[in-house]
Amino acid sequence: MSSQTSSHKPRVAVVFGGRSSEHAISVVTAGAVLRAIDRDKYDVLPIGITTDGRWALTADDPERMAITDRRLPSVAELAESTEGGVVLPVDPSNREVVYTEPGAVPKALGEVDVVFPVLHGPYGEDGTLQGLLELSGVPYVGSGVLASAVGQDKDYMKRVFTSFGLPVGPYEVIRPREWEKDPTAARKKIVDFAAEHGWPLFVKPARAGSSMGISKVDGPEGLDEAIEEARRHDPKILVESLLSGREIECGVLEFEDGPRASVPAEIPPVTAHDFYDFEAKYIDSAAGIVPAPLTAEQTAEVRELAVAAFEAASCEGLVRADFFLQDNGEFVINEINTLPGFTPISMYPRMWQESGVSYPELIDRLLQAALQRSTGLR
Repeated sequence: MSSQTSSHKPRVAVVFGGRSSEHAISVVTAGAVLRAIDRDKYDVLPIGITTDGRWALTADDPERMAITDRRLPSVAELAESTEGGVVLPVDPSNREVVYTEPGAVPKALGEVDVVFPVLHGPYGEDGTLQGLLELSGVPYVGSGVLASAVGQDKDYMKRVFTSFGLPVGPYEVIRPREWEKDPTAARKKIVDFAAEHGWPLFVKPARAGSSMGISKVDGPEGLDEAIEEARRHDPKILVESLLSGREIECGVLEFEDGPRASVPAEIPPVTAHDFYDFEAKYIDSAAGIVPAPLTAEQTAEVRELAVAAFEAASCEGLVRADFFLQDNGEFVINEINTLPGFTPISMYPRMWQESGVSYPELIDRLLQAALQRSTGLR
C-alpha cells in the first residue's frame, strides 16, 4: 500500500484496555501493536481505557504490557495519572485530542489521523467505539458499526451466516428476559436441546470472546453452574452442541482488490485443558499448526468460506474466521472475530506471516486502509 504523500506523519491513537472481561488481553495486544508500528512512518499516541471506562493517557511502554509470570497487565498500571482523562471531541471538524486533570488547564495533545482500536469484547469490538469514531469523523482500523455488532453477538452472527447459506452448527439462545422470567423453562429448553443433539454442550456468553465464561457441560447436573458462569459475562447466553472434528482458523485481510484469505491454521487438541479455553490460549500458550495440514481442496474451501463470512457480515479491514472440520469432511463456521488478538502468540498474525505478510507490514496495511477509507455511509 502506498504511504502518505505529504510530509505529515499520520498520528495513530492506539486505543486499548476497556470495560470488558477481555481487558488484559487487549493490553497485551496493544503492547504488540505498539512494538510493531513503524515510528519513522507514524506518530503514536497510546490511550488506555480503564475497567471503569476512564480514557487515560498511558506510557508508550510495550514491555509493561506483556503477561509476566502468569500475571495479567492493566491500564490502571500504565496510566500516567489516577484522575486525568483523554477527551476525543465528537465533532468531525475537530480531531484535537485533549487531556484534562482536575484543577488543571486542559492540555491539547494534537490531532489524531486514525485510531487503531485493539479493544476486545463489549464497549470496543461490538460497534460502540466504532459509532463514537463515526460521530467524531475519525478513520479507524477494522469493521464499521454493523459488522462489529454482528461479529460480537454470536446469536445474530449465526443468523446472518445462515441467511447467506453458510454452514453453522446446532445452537440455542437463552435471552435475559427468558432466564429472569422463568429459569425453569429456560433450563428445560436447554435440556430439550441436549436431548436432540446430545451431551456434552458448550454454554457461553453470547457477546464475549477470548474463551471467557465458556463451560463444557457433560450432563444436566452441571448446567446451572455453567449458566451462571456465562451470565457473569453476559446476560444473554448461547448453547452449542459438541461438534466432533478439527478446529481450523483462517485470516481475512482487505487488499486493494478486495478481501483475501491467509493460509489456514489448526488448533490441535489441548491435552492439559478440557478445551481451548482462556488459560490454554493466553497463559499456557497452546501452539497452533500453521499452515494447517489439510488437502489442497480443503484449504481452498475453508479460504473461500472465510472470505464469504467476511462479506456476509459486511466486514472491513480484517477478520479471523474459526471453523470446525467435522469427521464427515464438512466445514462448519463457528464464529468470526472482527478484532482478533494481535498478541505475539495470536493466530491471526501468524497465519499472515506464513502467507507472506510480516507483522509490521500487516499493521501498516491496516492503518493505510483505514486512512484511505471515509467515515459515514460507504
